[in-house]
Amino acid sequence: MEKLKKRWGITSNFQLVMIFIVFAVTGSSSAYLSKPVLAWMGVTKETMPLYFYIPLYLILIFPIYQVLLVFFGFIFGQFRFFWNFEKRMLKMVGLGFLFKN
Repeated sequence: MEKLKKRWGITSNFQLVMIFIVFAVTGSSSAYLSKPVLAWMGVTKETMPLYFYIPLYLILIFPIYQVLLVFFGFIFGQFRFFWNFEKRMLKMVGLGFLFKN
């Protein structure tokens, strides 16, 4: 855990626990919210073959996860960490231009 704390620039175990909780809550929430969003768009397992539904579901999870990560980071008092984490993640997937000054 010390290597992870050093890599992330974290000083306390409490902060590390809060970050792990945010990751857990965000992952569960984004997966849970994706199904109603797809249903709202008229996409369900019954109306679309699974080989289209599952990729759409997974693609939709990504932006929902990004928004919820910063939101829950704010709620749990770790906004700065997750905002910087978000910028690094989006740069890695080629969306770094969104954060240029």
